Amino acid sequence: MIIVLKNNADAQKVEELKQTLTGKGFKLHLSQGENTTIIGLIGDTSNISEDWLYAKDVVDSVKRIKEPYKKANRDMHPSDTVVDIGGVKIGGGSFAVIAGPCSVETRPQMIEVAEDVKSSGAQLLRGGAFKPRTSPYSFQGLGSEGLKLLKEAKKATGLPIVTEIMQIGHLDLFEDVDVIQVGTRNMQNFELLKELGKTKKPILLKRGMANTLEELLMSAEYIMAGGNEQVILCERGIRTFETSMRNTLDISAVPMLKKKTHLPVIIDPSHAAGLKFMVEPLTMAAIAAGADGVMIEVHNNPEKALCDGMQSLTPKMFDDLMNKVKKTVPFFGKTMAAQVPVNR
Repeated sequence: MIIVLKNNADAQKVEELKQTLTGKGFKLHLSQGENTTIIGLIGDTSNISEDWLYAKDVVDSVKRIKEPYKKANRDMHPSDTVVDIGGVKIGGGSFAVIAGPCSVETRPQMIEVAEDVKSSGAQLLRGGAFKPRTSPYSFQGLGSEGLKLLKEAKKATGLPIVTEIMQIGHLDLFEDVDVIQVGTRNMQNFELLKELGKTKKPILLKRGMANTLEELLMSAEYIMAGGNEQVILCERGIRTFETSMRNTLDISAVPMLKKKTHLPVIIDPSHAAGLKFMVEPLTMAAIAAGADGVMIEVHNNPEKALCDGMQSLTPKMFDDLMNKVKKTVPFFGKTMAAQVPVNR
């Protein structure tokens, strides 16, 4: 349930209302906009009367939320959430580019790619230390050693790092990671999501390859219900009957999510198709659809990559793409609100 307060509502009466509501067992989600203040009620609101609320002098309107996700709901938080990662902003009109190899392989590789993507304009560095693979015989990542190499690349370039967590037991290893990624296979690992909700780190939550948008938002709700509201949603392609590409990018997910939630939405064009020649057009489509950023795989020698070489761009290809991104997004790295309207 959402309670919209009147403009210039008496502060003491608002505080009394809040205390009454918490006394009834509700958790409150407060959203302060430029012209509107909203109190979101979290809990079973079936027994609370709308007439009782309208009788309060400070209440302007009341609305019941039908969707099962509350904290992630745009009705609860009309303004876009902006996730700040060491000065890099994702959401609210800013456009961010995350780039780096699929997996961390060696120190020279990681440093070289990090320096290359930074020089081209990437604001965050990605790299997999722990790799979920379909085959048990495929390269599974360097684990904790990979995290160390990521930190070295961050030290060399200053780029915040994004990497995927596989299990709760690894959480302590991610203390120096700037953004914790939850991959498609763990989108509904609810125990992991609960633990991530207790952290203070931004979480990049990828959509499952066979999950609906509501299921994605419910997974975000698990994290937010734990107290961590720094969630970034990632559309990375879904499994369809099409066999000419790895997955099918659901570009329509961007405007639909923008309508349903205040959380930032980014696109992973590399995993969407699994083919490097498609990364550029899918990136441009993401910008046109109003995405808040993209995450792109870049490798200094894709032919010898230990993981996903077919979808990895070379540093030169990435640089060419970034030049097009900068032309398409005139205020790249600052704000693009005036150039790419948010569809709601």
